[in-house]
Amino acid sequence: MSAKRSAKTVRQASGRADHGELVILTGMSGSGKLSALKAFEDLGYYSVDNLPLELIPRFADLVRQSPQIERAALVVDVREATRLDRFPAILKKVRKTLSTRVVFLEANEEALVRRFSETRRPHPMGRQTVAQGIRAERKRLDPIRNVADVVLDTTKFNVHELRAHILAQFERGTKPRDLTISSVSFGFKNGVPAEADLVFDVRFLPNPHFVPAFRKLTGRHPKVAKYIRQFPQTQEFLDKVTDMLKFLLPHYVEEGKSYLTVAFGCTGGQHRSVFIAEEMKKRLEAEGHRVTTAHRDMPR
Repeated sequence: MSAKRSAKTVRQASGRADHGELVILTGMSGSGKLSALKAFEDLGYYSVDNLPLELIPRFADLVRQSPQIERAALVVDVREATRLDRFPAILKKVRKTLSTRVVFLEANEEALVRRFSETRRPHPMGRQTVAQGIRAERKRLDPIRNVADVVLDTTKFNVHELRAHILAQFERGTKPRDLTISSVSFGFKNGVPAEADLVFDVRFLPNPHFVPAFRKLTGRHPKVAKYIRQFPQTQEFLDKVTDMLKFLLPHYVEEGKSYLTVAFGCTGGQHRSVFIAEEMKKRLEAEGHRVTTAHRDMPR
């Protein structure tokens, strides 16, 4: 996750807003924008899909002035075609009067091609192949991505995981500048997660895979956890990473980040990385942070 706008700008925008909050959802076709919009609707946001760009300032005025609409979310996507070039200027105008955040959803090409194949829908860019449409769309949306407050990679998310992340970040009563942290496990043999902001290699820890009784278990099993925890280097690693994150997180918040993915990798993503990701979640929650876990390569 990354946020392009500085915290100072966020505070200034919020300070000028008389009333209300606006979230603009945008990003790649097939990345889950409509699922995200439904999650915002569940949170009580007045939700609008595919509002024409020219109407966004008027819609923002309605949100700001209407006592019936406290929070609103709308989708802007590639269906706006060449008019998307005007989005940064329109966004700048809207932020002068209303607290506004832009959430950009994306996924890697393989995941997007698979999703279009499953739904059997043509790509809105209308190219010869879906892959060509995805590449053209990514290029077209790049100026919008550059002004986003939150860039969320949904490659490894299912609908329920995406909804959970949206609810954690935007539920009523949370501070807009709080971080949502995802503690992720993975196996290096399947590659490093594209969405990872920080990556830690835990292959230096003794491998439970070589203990026959543990081979079919995961790092969530109490016996496996006890085995990994017994080694002094495990506790030392957890302590050092916890201290580093406690130092880094306030600086990420000040920089404007809303979401951070911390990934822990072992060989197969079944034992050591799973245990460490779960332990880090407990430690960071004890420090008052919102944390979710995801185990990319752990057997279902």
